[in-house]
Amino acid sequence: MIAAAQSAPEVFEQTFLLTRAKILEIAATLDRLDRAESAESVRSDPRFRQIQQGLEILLSDGFHRAAQVQELFSDRYDPNWMKKYLTTGERPILSPSVPH
Repeated sequence: MIAAAQSAPEVFEQTFLLTRAKILEIAATLDRLDRAESAESVRSDPRFRQIQQGLEILLSDGFHRAAQVQELFSDRYDPNWMKKYLTTGERPILSPSVPH
């Protein structure tokens, strides 16, 4: 049997502390970056801009924020990736958010 969907107040009550902890973790990370040597160099990194865009998505109204954030940090799909790999042996180019 499928359980009834939870109400917004129930979801909020169950997730508030975890959400608060994640926001604090992000704030602490940004503070550490600002205090670190050469902090300004990070601001020009494309990954930092992705983080800023992700935070803007989180602050927006509406649905599908998780999908929008996931898409922001994902590589675009290339339907010919396998053909290119097999003919050249070259690995696909990864976005700046993916460690090489």
